Amino acid sequence: MPAMQNVQVSVEQTGDTYACGTHESLLSGMLRLGRKGIPVGCVNGGCGVCKVQVLEGAVRHLGPVSCAHVSDLERDQGYTLACRVAPLEAVRIAVAQRLHKPFFLRAASPAPTTHGTPTSN
Repeated sequence: MPAMQNVQVSVEQTGDTYACGTHESLLSGMLRLGRKGIPVGCVNGGCGVCKVQVLEGAVRHLGPVSCAHVSDLERDQGYTLACRVAPLEAVRIAVAQRLHKPFFLRAASPAPTTHGTPTSN
C-alpha cells in the first residue's frame, strides 16, 4: 500500500491546484477541500460526469472504470474518471467535458388564442 501523503493536482482549464491524498480519489480530494473544477455527479463511477484526461503524472485505479464512459481508445490517451483514481504523484489533468443535463425540458407550446384571450377546451 502506498504511503499516505498529499500531492498536488492541477486542473488545466482553470489553472487551479489542490492537495489530494494518495489514498483518496482525485474527485474526493477536491470535494474535501470544497474546491471546484471537476464536474461532480454520482461520485461512484456510474455517471461518467467526472471524466478527465491525465496529462502529466501517474494515478492508480481504485475500482473499475466502465467502458460506457471511457472507451479503450480514450483509456490509452489517459482518460479516466476522477472518482475512480488516486494520484501516485503530482498530476495535471484536463476536464474532458462539462456537465450536461441528461434531458431537456421542452417549452410548452402556447395555447391557441382568440382575440388575445386563451381558448378553453
